[in-house]
Amino acid sequence: MNIFLQISEFIGNGFSKFPLILPVYYIIINIISMSMFYIDKQRAIKHQWRISEFTLLLSAFIGGSLGAAAGMKLFRHKTKHPKFYILIPTFLIIHILIIIIGIIGILK
Repeated sequence: MNIFLQISEFIGNGFSKFPLILPVYYIIINIISMSMFYIDKQRAIKHQWRISEFTLLLSAFIGGSLGAAAGMKLFRHKTKHPKFYILIPTFLIIHILIIIIGIIGILK
């Protein structure tokens, strides 16, 4: 349990030192991630060069998991690939936990 308190304090310090940067980052990376799913879907329809699966997953991993999940649902893209329907929700849960831990760290 001590490790969670240390993580909470570390993230909370980040949120308190950069209160505007982190929310703006999350908004931008999620817009980018959802846009990447849209672009890749359109390219798939047109049989053009595609965005790699690694790049799509990386965008979700670095904070764009909500945008990736929304892109999967809205554009019906990559919904049958296990690595996407397992990893994207996992990343989303991790990001939600990071935000909650950060808020707890601020409140301490």
